[in-house]
Amino acid sequence: MPKEWNVDENSFSFFENDSEESKTDSKVFVVEAEYKGAQSVTWQELFSGYDHLLAITYSSGLSFVCDLLSLFEDAEVLFGNENVMSYSLQTVMAYQNAFIDTIRNTKSGKKKKLLDRIEKGTVRFYVARRQLSHEKIYLLSSNDGRKRVIMGSANMSSNAFCGHQRENICYMDGEEAYSWYYDIFESLKETSTDKIARGAIEESNLEDNIEKLPVMETAKINRVLEIVPENNKELIEFQLRVDKNAEAVKRILPKTDDKTGRISLTPDKIVKMQRQKTEEIVREKELTGACPELIVCVEEKKVTLNGKPLLLSPKKEEVAHDVNLFVEYMKGYEQFHGDWKGMQQRYYEFANWFFCSPFMATMREWATRYDQNRLPYPVFGLVYGQSKAGKTSFLETLLKMMIGQKPKMQAPDFTRTYIENLKRQVKGAPIIVDDLTNTRFNQHAIESIKTDDFGVVEHMIDYPAVVISANEDVKAVAPEVIRRTVICRVEAGLTNTETMKSNVVRTVHREIGTALYREYLARMLEIVPLLIDEMRQDKSDAPDILKYSSEVLFSIINENTEQMPDYVRELSLDDYFSERVTAKYAIKTIQTAWRVSPKSFDVKVKSNELRYYSGATYEADRIMKELPETLEAMRAKDCLILNLEQSKEFFGIDFKKSRGLFLKR
Repeated sequence: MPKEWNVDENSFSFFENDSEESKTDSKVFVVEAEYKGAQSVTWQELFSGYDHLLAITYSSGLSFVCDLLSLFEDAEVLFGNENVMSYSLQTVMAYQNAFIDTIRNTKSGKKKKLLDRIEKGTVRFYVARRQLSHEKIYLLSSNDGRKRVIMGSANMSSNAFCGHQRENICYMDGEEAYSWYYDIFESLKETSTDKIARGAIEESNLEDNIEKLPVMETAKINRVLEIVPENNKELIEFQLRVDKNAEAVKRILPKTDDKTGRISLTPDKIVKMQRQKTEEIVREKELTGACPELIVCVEEKKVTLNGKPLLLSPKKEEVAHDVNLFVEYMKGYEQFHGDWKGMQQRYYEFANWFFCSPFMATMREWATRYDQNRLPYPVFGLVYGQSKAGKTSFLETLLKMMIGQKPKMQAPDFTRTYIENLKRQVKGAPIIVDDLTNTRFNQHAIESIKTDDFGVVEHMIDYPAVVISANEDVKAVAPEVIRRTVICRVEAGLTNTETMKSNVVRTVHREIGTALYREYLARMLEIVPLLIDEMRQDKSDAPDILKYSSEVLFSIINENTEQMPDYVRELSLDDYFSERVTAKYAIKTIQTAWRVSPKSFDVKVKSNELRYYSGATYEADRIMKELPETLEAMRAKDCLILNLEQSKEFFGIDFKKSRGLFLKR
C-alpha cells in the first residue's frame, strides 16, 4: 500500500512520517519457487495457447501490446509508470493524458483494432492513479482450465520480450500460483487504477476536456475519490539528483551525429569535456561566492546562513536598536520631492514581501502538492520609477537587515538562463538585479517571470526571490507579469546635491544589524506550519502569508518604538494585487488628465463609450495593460476606448457631468 501522510486531528504534521521505514521487523510476502530448468523461447511460444490475459506492466510499447493482445480472446492490462513518483493529482492527470496520447499516436491499423476491442469490451485498459506493484505480472488462462503465471523484470515491450535487453523472466504453471497472483492483480485494479474508456481516448485532454480523463470518470462514478500523494522521499530525491546531474552534464557533451544519432567518445573529447566542466565549476563558485545561502527549515523551525545556525532569540535591546534605525531610515523619505508619503507606503509594502520572500518557495511547493494556486506566493519583485528615488539603497538596506550583507547583480549579467542557474545556487535571500533597462527587461525578465513552474518538478523549497530595480524607462508591464510580481513604483526623489549630502543611508548601513529580522523569522516559523495546514484542509481561500507577515512586522515595530509611523500597517494580498493596486498608474493618469486636460476625452453616453486620447501609442498601451477586463478596453493607436459606466466606477469620475468632477468615495 502507498505510504499515507501522517495526519492526526489533534496533532497535524505536514511532513512525512517515516516511522514505518525504521521498523526492522516488517515483513514482505515471498513466493517460494523451484528451479526446473531454463530454455530459449520466442515471446509467441511463451504466451501462445491461452485465451485470457491479465497483466501488470510499467513502461510499454503500444505496438507490441497490440501484437501480444491479438493472441487472446480477452485481456485486462494495468499500466503504471516508474517515472511518476509523487502521484499527486496533477501528476496523475499528466501521466494519464500522456498515456492516452500514446494510444492515439499508435499506427492507424493497430489503433483501429485496439479501439474496436476496447469498445466491445474484449480489451480493458486501466491506468495508475496510485503506485502499482513493482512486479511485472502476466496471468494466462485457457478455456480448458490451464493456467500460467509469467513474472520477472520484463515490461510489455519488444525490447523486453524480443531479446534486445537482458531480463529476468520466469513462469509457473498451475492453479495455485495463478490464484495467488490473481488476488494481487484484482486488489491493485480496484484500489490503484482508473479504467480507460474509448471516449477518453477520443476526447480527453488537459486543455478543454479534463473531465474525460480516467481519474475524473472514476470520481464521477464513485461520487468521491481521494488522491493520496506518494512520498517516497529517498526515491524522489535520487531521481531528481539523476535528472539534475544529467542536465548539468548535457551542456558539455560532444555533438550527436545527425545521421546515426550516436555520440562518439574519444580521448580528446573527454579532455575537452573535463576542461568545460572545470570552467563551469569556477563560474558557479563565483556565483555562490557573491551570494549567501539563507535556508529556512520550516519543519525544524531552524534557520542557517552560509551553513551556520542563526540565533532566533535576539536580545530585546538589539531588536529595538534595529527597529529605530529602520524607522529613521524611512523617515529620511520626508526630505524627498514628490509623493514621499506614497513612497513610504509602497516601500514598506515591498519590505513586507521582501522579508517574507524566503518562505515563498516553501509555500509554492505545498500549494503544488495540494493542488492550490501558486500566484499568492510571488517570487519576483520590481521596484521602478524616477532616478534618485533611493531604490538601490533601499534594497541594500533590506538585504543588510536580513543577512548582514548587501550583494547585488549588475544588469548586464541578467539573462533568463543566467538567473535560473543562479537561483539553483543561491538559497533564500533575494537576488537583487540593479538598474535593469527596459530592453533587457523585455528580452529576459518577462520570460523568467511568466515561467511560473521553476522548481516545481524538483520540489525545491529554498530558491530565492528575484528583485529587479529599474528606472522610469520600464514602461508597460504586461498583465501576466503584474499578477506574478510585487510591483513598487515610486514617484519622488532628491536633487543631485541633496543625494550627495545625505548621510542617513551610510549611517544606517554601518550600524543596523539582523536582530529585527531574526525576531521576525522566529515568529513566522510559528505561523507558516499553520498556513500549510490550511492548504491541506483545502479551504476556499489560499492562506495569505503576506497578511500574517505584516502582522508580525507590525507587532515587532509597535513593541520597540514610541510612536508608530503611519506607513506601518497590516496588509493583505489585496494591497499587492487588487485591480485598484495593479492599475495605480492608469488610475492616476486618467484622473490627472480629466482634471487638467478634459479635451483629451470624448464621452458618448448613448453608446456607453468613453474615449481617451493619450497623445502617444506607447502610453495608451501602458495604460491598457493595467486595466481590468470589466472596462472592456480597446486601443486604436493613441486612443483608448472604454466602457463608460464601468469607467465611472473604476476611476471614481462622473464623466457624464461637468468636466473635472470627481465622485466621493
